[in-house]
Amino acid sequence: MPFGYVSPAQAMRDKAEFARQGIARGRSCVTLQYEGGILMMAPNTSSALHKISEIYDRIGFAAVGRYPEFETLRKAGITYADVAGYQFDRRDVTARGIAIYYAQNLGTIFTESLKPFEVEIVVAEVGTRPEADQIYRITFDGSVNDEPGFVAFGGQADQVSAALKERYSPGMSLTEAFGAALAALTTTGNGERTELTATQLEVAILDRTRDHRAFRRIRAARLEELIAETRSTDGKSAPAPEAPAGGPEAPAGGSAPSAGGSAPPPGGSAPSAGSEPATGPDRGSTDRGGGVGGGDATPPNPL
Repeated sequence: MPFGYVSPAQAMRDKAEFARQGIARGRSCVTLQYEGGILMMAPNTSSALHKISEIYDRIGFAAVGRYPEFETLRKAGITYADVAGYQFDRRDVTARGIAIYYAQNLGTIFTESLKPFEVEIVVAEVGTRPEADQIYRITFDGSVNDEPGFVAFGGQADQVSAALKERYSPGMSLTEAFGAALAALTTTGNGERTELTATQLEVAILDRTRDHRAFRRIRAARLEELIAETRSTDGKSAPAPEAPAGGPEAPAGGSAPSAGGSAPPPGGSAPSAGSEPATGPDRGSTDRGGGVGGGDATPPNPL
């Protein structure tokens, strides 16, 4: 046995562990269906390096990990889709075909290269009906998973997926889907929530109602509006504080009513403040002018 020999099984395990550690250093990304299409959301502070992009007419791409590596795959997928659409028909370009193309490339890189790609990819296609939607997750070793409804990948994917599962339901509106995705991405391990502003989010949708190019980014004012609507909905769902039980107490120096139960004189003093009904902000009000503060510091591998 030559010195320094490593078995193929051990080499594969080392590669897989290396890739998982690199992907876990980034931030999670989520993709989920809603009534009008498919929503893609990822924390991203960069305005130039996109984690979510368009691949073809009704097909979107989302990735986490090392940006140069998944950007290379994104461009290769666009070329593959353009060539297939030109040689055959545009309807022959599907998310399934692109997912298999990515899986073949990632599988070859994982087995033949010394260093695997530290990426996870989601390819989604919006159909004319919700039943025709397709979401595929491709991992660093070339595995392909069909994800019905929603998927969370990269970073703390298990934690984000568990939080998203509690809020997700088929047929949600865009605002409801946005709120579920935002809550899942901002939930920490101890049950608390961080805050993400519009400048820290990258959001795009595949709009079912569009005839040709379904991909559309959500930016600036519309993104702020969705965040405000989500916060307003969360405020309305919170239970209102209960009024204190019992009547008002008599003042310390005041006279108690007589034993005979005589009524107070007609010109008596007004009831104490404690007898007034509880007051507070209108339950339907919303503070659209308030921003969402804070945000996590950029991790070592922000993408």
